Amino acid sequence: MTFLENIFERLQQAGPAPVLREIRHGKMNSVSGDELLGMVQEARNFLISRGMKRGDRCALLASNSIRWVALDLAMMAEEIIVVPLYSRQAPAELVAMMKDSSPVRICCSTAARSAEIKNHWAAAPHITLLDSIFAGETQKPTPPKHHADSDILTIIYTSGTSGEPKGVVLNAGNVAHMLGCTNARLDQLMGQHAAAKAPDEIFHYLPFCFAASWILLLTALSRSSVMTLSTDVSKLSDDLKLCTPDYFLNVPTLLERVRGKITETIQKRGGFAALVFARAQQAYLRQRNSDSRLFDRPWLGLAKRIMFPEIRKSIGTRLKALICGSAPLSIETQLFFMMLGIPVLQAYGLTETTAICTLDDPLHAVPGRVGPAVPGVEMRLTESGEILVRGPNVFPGYWQRPEATAKAIQDGWFHTGDQGDVDATGNWRITGRLKNLIILNSGHNVAPEPLEEELARHVQEAQRIILVGNQRSFLAALVTATSSNGLTDADVQFAIEHVNGDLPHYKQIRAFVILPEPLSAENGLLTTNGKLKRDAIATRFSAEIEQLYQKKPA
Repeated sequence: MTFLENIFERLQQAGPAPVLREIRHGKMNSVSGDELLGMVQEARNFLISRGMKRGDRCALLASNSIRWVALDLAMMAEEIIVVPLYSRQAPAELVAMMKDSSPVRICCSTAARSAEIKNHWAAAPHITLLDSIFAGETQKPTPPKHHADSDILTIIYTSGTSGEPKGVVLNAGNVAHMLGCTNARLDQLMGQHAAAKAPDEIFHYLPFCFAASWILLLTALSRSSVMTLSTDVSKLSDDLKLCTPDYFLNVPTLLERVRGKITETIQKRGGFAALVFARAQQAYLRQRNSDSRLFDRPWLGLAKRIMFPEIRKSIGTRLKALICGSAPLSIETQLFFMMLGIPVLQAYGLTETTAICTLDDPLHAVPGRVGPAVPGVEMRLTESGEILVRGPNVFPGYWQRPEATAKAIQDGWFHTGDQGDVDATGNWRITGRLKNLIILNSGHNVAPEPLEEELARHVQEAQRIILVGNQRSFLAALVTATSSNGLTDADVQFAIEHVNGDLPHYKQIRAFVILPEPLSAENGLLTTNGKLKRDAIATRFSAEIEQLYQKKPA
């Protein structure tokens, strides 16, 4: 049985029970297994009536919704290759990806988005609005067409931290293997709570056009679960209260924001509550380092009884774990949630590895590490510290880019471009990107990520910190603030002096500037999933960088 046949069977077994929900304007809408299968069949009939066939490509340009899920399943059931696109991406970038994948049809959520595409691409193929696909007619479902492992399911475009995005081809074998791994890990997580026999409650807000988000969707559909879709990122806190999930997938940015908000709220309250929280946090960290002091236990015990349970309620009353991926999570943030009694399980992977290479073991998560390689996947390091991956999760290649594919996959090993290390137990840690290495004119090589993370720990008001200095004589820092005020030169200078004290001379930061604007995907300085576009940042702020190197270093 293929993974898609398994999903269809699971939906049939669910019958009238809900399997998917979406929250819009504070109201919860849900569909049962029977209803979702009916919607899938309705979409299949539409695609067939429009002459679409096996191997055709169809762009799916829409935000998360039950309809998105139904259309995605319908295309796969008809062996149509899905090209999912980020609905908030700039029209010119979307058109470039669509021209590259040459879809037969574009399925779009709104007339406004359709007009933007036509404005940038006069020769665009037919654009269909989702409203015209789903008329609400009852349809009797039929089994999906049977996939071979080598059959292409989707082309997912990388976010492109530098250069032009490439279309990552994923096949049925890639996805089937990964769903086996994710289901096994979730069985481990939920198996700790044997009394809970109800379906998993999953909260979801990340766009399905991203590989990890899509894999979690397919995982949810293939197991006994109910996934609730949040459709407004500004309402995540309210939506969480409606859903009360067992777990949900996150990016580090959100967890950092939640941590900051909790800390800020407690500090504003002041008084005894702030004192208890501060002492408990110090006690917890000392306990982790086997350096406990006489009165640590009472402070920590008091916080566990009167404060931590209330904080957990504000995040989720039945939360078993937070799952985090897409970018490095600071160890301080991971420990913060662990202190509250909420495990944070990390995953590491790339679109090219079907989103995942490693997954934390729910019973043995090590802060700062991203878990062991999933079953069936091999990982090793080159002399330069680059992580190589081999296994059934590795993609067959980039869409119509044989040279790029040959460069990425050599002797069966995918070159991730990431640097890392692995401990004696097989638990991995990601330390940076090879292409981000800063090579000073002294010949010293510096990985910027660890220094950026360390400096960020001491500058709470900073949104992002970016080190520069390639082919220069020293390192300098670009700093963006979380708001228009609250971050001063003195704050940054104090943090830099603190960090520099433990560093060799070539790693010391000698200058900095607070930038006039924050980084975002909208202004082209972050990727759609929050990663730094270092080349774009260097170009945008070239004048500020030049001024840093005209000054006499500290």
